[in-house]
Amino acid sequence: MLILQRKPGESVVIGEDISISVVSVEGGRVRLAISAPQEIPILRSELLDATEANRDSSAGADPAELLGLLGGLPHAAPDKGERRMQK
Repeated sequence: MLILQRKPGESVVIGEDISISVVSVEGGRVRLAISAPQEIPILRSELLDATEANRDSSAGADPAELLGLLGGLPHAAPDKGERRMQK
């Protein structure tokens, strides 16, 4: 793994076709701009984890464990008449 420090406005180039630029750093959050060919998928890691968990669920994985990967257990199910999720 390569670890780099970049300031806003600076970038990193991967191969010939991919560029990652730091747009801003505010309150502990980093905003990135990624330029890559359209055929290269770009996903947040938590979405990739959820996709893998979904595949595992069809193989008989424990549902509570899968929900933990997505950030927690669901709230109580709504009444039959309700269609909105409860928070």
